[in-house]
Amino acid sequence: MKVLITGANGQLGRALAATAPGPHESDRHEIAALTRAELDLADADSIASAIANRKPDVVINAGAYTAVDKAESETDLAQRINADAVGLLRRSCADIGARLVHVSTDFVFDGGAAHAYRVDDMRNPLSAYGRTKAAGEDMAGPDALIVRTAWVYAAGGASFVATMLRLMRERDEIGVVSDQIGAPTWATSLARTIWGLIANEESGIHHFSDAGVASWYDFAVAIGEEAAAIGLIDRTIAVKPITTEDYPTPAVRPAFSLLDSRATREAAGVDPVHWRENLRHMLQEVKQLG
Repeated sequence: MKVLITGANGQLGRALAATAPGPHESDRHEIAALTRAELDLADADSIASAIANRKPDVVINAGAYTAVDKAESETDLAQRINADAVGLLRRSCADIGARLVHVSTDFVFDGGAAHAYRVDDMRNPLSAYGRTKAAGEDMAGPDALIVRTAWVYAAGGASFVATMLRLMRERDEIGVVSDQIGAPTWATSLARTIWGLIANEESGIHHFSDAGVASWYDFAVAIGEEAAAIGLIDRTIAVKPITTEDYPTPAVRPAFSLLDSRATREAAGVDPVHWRENLRHMLQEVKQLG
């Protein structure tokens, strides 16, 4: 199977390439992981030519405009990358009979639910980023596989984990929001789930995040404890819980964005793994990378 991955330099793009079925597996994949220079989601011609030239069986759209706050002032660019590009990918896939896999976000919800969000819960995005991602879901069409996820992090590159590690080396105390609730998701865990869904020929909307529940404050405390335990930082510092009101941002974020991932795990054939266990795996990768 020939698979084209957009956003090859991103957290998920790298994880998808690293976890793709290899030569020892029954369904070997030929992977073309394309960077922005090779497939620019903001450029219609770049999208069409990349897919027409490579003729993949599956396109996984792991690229996106993810600068949540900046999207409030760059809405047109976010719309072009997060929504319009998905429609162009869909059209190009239809031209060659390829399947489209599109990655979306918890930001399509408003955070007002009293339960973990199900795939058929009403969308009501609060930010420009969320609105453009919701539009991207619509552009993907009914035959696509859409995977909504949340709080993704990985070794290497920019992430909440990388930011916390840096601040914990530089400061004696940090404040982290404690009234936004969700579940951290290791990019490797998400990638393996996507491959499982593809192998089982799933379509429609799926939700996936790692097992468990956390606030950003809980996540930060765990990062400090786990990083100190393996020597990534030489001390644990005070992490102070603060409110969203204490840390205003241009974009409004959902206060609650836990995703119900049970059906997706079953469909993909993956077991639930608690987010803290996957955090340990990721921090070991960070240590190995130096």
